[in-house]
Amino acid sequence: MAILGPGRSTPTYREFVSTKDVLTKADLAELRRSALGTANPLGVAAELAEAAEQGRLEDPDDAGDALTLAAEIAEIRARPDAALRYAEQALAAYPSGDDPRAGFARALRARALFRAGGRDDEAMAELTALRPLLLVQPDAPAYVSAALDASGRSSTAETWLSEAVDTLLGERAAAAGASGPASTAIDPVVELGPPDAPGVLFFLLQQRHRVRRDLNLPHDRQDDLSDRLETQLVRRAGERRGAESDLLFWPRAEFDRLLSEHPSLAEVYGSDWDAHRGLLEKELVRLTGAGQAGLGVFTATVAGLNAFAGRRDGDPADVAVRAGYAAEVSARPSARIPWPPERNDACWCGSGLKYKKDCLPRSRG
Repeated sequence: MAILGPGRSTPTYREFVSTKDVLTKADLAELRRSALGTANPLGVAAELAEAAEQGRLEDPDDAGDALTLAAEIAEIRARPDAALRYAEQALAAYPSGDDPRAGFARALRARALFRAGGRDDEAMAELTALRPLLLVQPDAPAYVSAALDASGRSSTAETWLSEAVDTLLGERAAAAGASGPASTAIDPVVELGPPDAPGVLFFLLQQRHRVRRDLNLPHDRQDDLSDRLETQLVRRAGERRGAESDLLFWPRAEFDRLLSEHPSLAEVYGSDWDAHRGLLEKELVRLTGAGQAGLGVFTATVAGLNAFAGRRDGDPADVAVRAGYAAEVSARPSARIPWPPERNDACWCGSGLKYKKDCLPRSRG
C-alpha cells in the first residue's frame, strides 16, 4: 500500500510544516500527496514526528497517522533506522493494537526490519501476525504483499493471497450451499459489495492478480474471477455515473501530463488546471444540493490510468475504461480527499491557498 502521491512542486517543508503551530487533517492529506516532491522529504518526516511528539496536531488521534506517514517517507528514501523508529512510535500512538490503522505501520516496520539486515525473522513474524487481516481488511492485501515484494518474497505473497482467496470463497460457497469449484459458484455482483466500497475479496483477487503477473505465472481460475469482478465494477461504475462526473482529481503535474498524452480528455477534465478544479467544485456543489453527503475527490495519476487501460487492452480516453479506473481509484481510502474543507483551511486541491481564496469561488463561476 502506498499512500504517498506523485511528487510535484510544493512549498519547502519548512514553509509548509515547521512554520505551522498546528497541523490539520488537510495538512496531512496534502503531505501525503506531495511529500516526496519537496526539497527535503526526510525533513518532512522529521517535522511530522516532532509535531506528533509536541502535540501540534489539531486532532491528537492523528498522531499515529502522522508518524506512519513519516515512516513511509523514510522507508521509501532507504532510511531503515528512521523508518523503524517512526513506525514503532506510530504503533505506540494508536489507541490500541487492534486499531485498523495500525496494520500499515506494522507492515512498514517489517519492511524496515528487512532493510536493516539480519532481522528477517522479526520482519516475517510481524507480517505473519498481520496475515489474518487479509480476510477482513480491504487495505491489508496491498500493504502485506508490498512488504513481501520489497523483500524478494513475492512467491510467499502469492501463496498467502491465494490461500486467503480460497478461504473466503470456501466460506461463501459453504454458506450458499453451492457445489463445484467455489470460484464459479460466486456471483460477482454479490462479492463486489456496495458500489462505492468493493469487498475484501475484490482487493485480494486484484493483488493476487498483480503478484502473479509480476511472477509470470499462468492465468488461472482465480485470475478469471478477478477479471469478472473488475468487469462488473466497470459496468456498475458506468451505470452509477458518467465519466464527466467521476470526481477524479488530477494534481497539476498529472493534469499537464494527462493533456499532453491524451489531449482529447481536455473536453472531459477541463482545458487547463483552473478549469479542471472548477468543474470538480461545481459538481461537488451540485451533488451536495442533490442530498449527497460525505463527498470527496480521488487523486488520479496518468500512469495509473494507462496501466488500467493496458490491463483491459483499452484506450485511456474510452468512457468505460475511465469509469473503471475511477471506480478502482475511488475504492482506495488513501486516494480520497475529503470535501469540503473549512473556509480557512488549506484548499483540497493542494495549492497551499485557503479554500475560501481558491476553489470555493470556482463553484460560482
